Amino acid sequence: MKNGKWIIYCALWLLAGCTQQAPQRPSRRMGETPKADSAELALLEMNRQLALSADKQVAQAAREQAETYALYDGNAWLHIIDRGEPTGTAPQNGEERTVRMRICTLDGQLLEDTEHSYRIGKYELPFAVETNIDELHRGGRMRMYAPWYTAFGAQGTAHIPAYENVLIEIELK
Repeated sequence: MKNGKWIIYCALWLLAGCTQQAPQRPSRRMGETPKADSAELALLEMNRQLALSADKQVAQAAREQAETYALYDGNAWLHIIDRGEPTGTAPQNGEERTVRMRICTLDGQLLEDTEHSYRIGKYELPFAVETNIDELHRGGRMRMYAPWYTAFGAQGTAHIPAYENVLIEIELK
């Protein structure tokens, strides 16, 4: 009988140890909040200043043109040359379309001339192009002034320098 009581006590003790406990709170190191990374803050401020400067440069370049440009999504200034086939549909998400892009500096120097198939809505195109491509139908053409942060970013590409504000001529095929 003594062994039976001992087994029951052990079983109860094991069951008591299996109850759920609240998760432990993360340590706060005596109430101190982590200090801001000054290098990261400086980089964020520099990018903010570069973005403001880019917006001014791109807007000025668009205003200096003979054609009328309007500000669209992605802080891009667009001039729609031809919307394309009037019976066509705008590109739909997931649809594959061929897009020709001529990318130039703001002063007109050609950086890249490409023609590739892209899946719309998969952000394979620069953000400014991706968010405004639905303005065109098959055969449509537009010109776009885009700041670096909605075009090719802080990294650039093999042919487009980092932080480059660009003029993009787009043809949807």
